[in-house]
Amino acid sequence: QVQLVESGGGLVQAGGSLTLSCAASGRTFGSYTMAWFRQTPGKERDFVAGISYGSATKYYADSVKGRFTISRDNGKNTVYLQMESLKPAETAVYYCARDRRVRGGVRLGAAEYDYWGQGTQVTVSS
Repeated sequence: QVQLVESGGGLVQAGGSLTLSCAASGRTFGSYTMAWFRQTPGKERDFVAGISYGSATKYYADSVKGRFTISRDNGKNTVYLQMESLKPAETAVYYCARDRRVRGGVRLGAAEYDYWGQGTQVTVSS
């Protein structure tokens, strides 16, 4: 069983920065695409950024391009999301997730991911 544990959320002023981390258990972390999603109450979980298993491919939602950076350290079983110039509308619970497929590309649909963390709250004040 894979466990994903997010950390790094918190309260930040608009325009500020945060870096989220997601630590994974198990020995196969480096074989899977990882992604970050976010969700606000009453809405679906939206794709934010994804990174392929070897970091060759990174994909971002249009709304975060140029401000967010996803990275991973397979030696530490950890994926990161560096967020800059945060906006109040980006207040949400942020989740990391592991793709179902071994050595696949980055996919945008939440249904393509089978393991999820518990989420970390990011609150951006105006």
